[in-house]
Amino acid sequence: MNILSAENISHSFTDKVLLDDTSFFIQENDKIGIIGINGTGKSTLLKIIAGVEEPQQGTVTKANGTVISFLSQHPIFSEDETVIEHVLKNNTEKNHAWDIETQAKSLLTKFGLTDFNQKLSELSGGQKKRVSLISVLVSPADILVLDEPTNHLDSEMAEYLEEYLKVFKGALVMVTHDRYFLDSVTNRIVEIDKGKLYRYDTNYSGFLALKAEREEMAMASDRKRKSILRTELKWIQRGALARSTKQKARIERYEEMKSQKDFKTDETVKIGSVASRLGKTIIELENVSKSYGEKQLFSDFSYIFLKGDRIGFIGKNGCGKTTLMKIIAGLEQPDSGKVTIGQTVKIGYYTQEIETENTGRISYMDPEKKVIDYIRDTAEYVKTPEGTASASQMLEKFLFPPYLQYTQIKRLSGGEKRRLNLLRVLMEEPNVLILDEPTNDLDIATMTILEEFLDSFEGVVITVSHDRYFLDRIVGRIFAFEKNGVIKQYEGGYTDYLEARQRVGMGETGSNSGSGSEKAINTPEGKKSNAKEWKQNQPVKLKFSFKEQREYDMIDDEIAELEEKIENLDAAIMENATNSVKLSELMGEKSEAEAQLEEKMDRWVYLNDLAEKIEAQKK
Repeated sequence: MNILSAENISHSFTDKVLLDDTSFFIQENDKIGIIGINGTGKSTLLKIIAGVEEPQQGTVTKANGTVISFLSQHPIFSEDETVIEHVLKNNTEKNHAWDIETQAKSLLTKFGLTDFNQKLSELSGGQKKRVSLISVLVSPADILVLDEPTNHLDSEMAEYLEEYLKVFKGALVMVTHDRYFLDSVTNRIVEIDKGKLYRYDTNYSGFLALKAEREEMAMASDRKRKSILRTELKWIQRGALARSTKQKARIERYEEMKSQKDFKTDETVKIGSVASRLGKTIIELENVSKSYGEKQLFSDFSYIFLKGDRIGFIGKNGCGKTTLMKIIAGLEQPDSGKVTIGQTVKIGYYTQEIETENTGRISYMDPEKKVIDYIRDTAEYVKTPEGTASASQMLEKFLFPPYLQYTQIKRLSGGEKRRLNLLRVLMEEPNVLILDEPTNDLDIATMTILEEFLDSFEGVVITVSHDRYFLDRIVGRIFAFEKNGVIKQYEGGYTDYLEARQRVGMGETGSNSGSGSEKAINTPEGKKSNAKEWKQNQPVKLKFSFKEQREYDMIDDEIAELEEKIENLDAAIMENATNSVKLSELMGEKSEAEAQLEEKMDRWVYLNDLAEKIEAQKK
């Protein structure tokens, strides 16, 4: 049963069409994830569903008595309110006031907010977002509409929210870029693509497969349309022999097909690695400690960063991760200990927050400045593996078309600002990247390309992130902030970290980089390490078998031959469209060739992954 229907919705922002005569509906117990690149209208769609904003065209209808609770991406607060006052505001029905307050206090504690009477004006932006989230969660609602609920949550909080929403009795509609979260919670994905909505009755993993299938079908239809157009064009150019009704209809069909837009796959962010050369000494931390008042953030932390390091820092909000990043970047001094930064090191620092007021920080983004000028202030040109690229060309690669480049920054969405700031950092040609919560507000397409960029990046990557997928995808070593200023080392990504803790017990696995005797010191040439050896994580030596090597050498040519064969079969199918016997034979051949190609592509992925691992092993 539909509990909400949005029919023939159209909505634009300035000259940009966000929603183009499209429809959307919610059924009981739906768990819907809305995805799409930044600036496509995800937040606008949520506001329309929640009744916060009216569509410019179309109607929204909800079932009688349906209650909607909405979490905005940027909630509005009264700074004079206390935490508990804000959570309970509009949630204190006479019969349920005590139950809601009890639930609210329980959730606040789970999300790290233990001072219920603290003024909102004293909280950080992330803490305020969590207060607003809890206010929505305790509200008796039939539909929860959540815009980026996992932003500003640490991994444990995100996992708790994941379980909470999985058992929520009502319907859920949310925008989130947390891929593990989407995979676990949703049973339907709705993609916004060029103003249209596409529904997939599956979770995120299923969506990826179904979207590839949809695009393949669309491309096949587009190829067929173009083939027919070429034939019709020849007929048109010969000139109509007569002006019969039949011929006029044929001309009209030609004009209609000609006016259809070509199918385009999603635009993607693409940038080659532009890291500058690194010397032998990169960054060395020796017995670094930092406290704020009586709170010890970390003590006696030591680590030597080496070429190719991919390091992830995790821990609860407020434990000192960002402070440590600032110390590594040389922006803040430790209370004790020594930080050595090599002469050739060029740090690119992607900060968690973007400053809209000029405080002299590197994260300042003047809202009045044009997009193109913001990038030109960093670099007019940049060297890439493909050659020299201008600021304008780099902006186009980052999905800022020419018309948007001369827009003021204040007109961009939150995600577009984050994407722009990421480009600024990469334009600096760093050889050490410090990424503080890089996936917050970035769309999945941008995150995927960032991950691919980091794969080819020859410098050091240091990241703070609560995004479990991102950590699994990128890092090879985890440092976890634990109790009493202790930072412990775990080999592998986030899943490896969880498994290590489960194997040995909470806090007993890992190389203690805090106040204990074992220091997390990397081992470059000529330096001895007293770090604990992680034999259970040491990689097995990889190599190609004779058969795999021969297959790897030939597979590109075999794939090209199959692709050419399918193309020729497509042409033959068009030529024999009226010959049912021949057509059936050709369709069978094509089906067999496509199956062979799919098998070859799967094998190609495996062999190339193995080749990359073998090459990395040699370094």
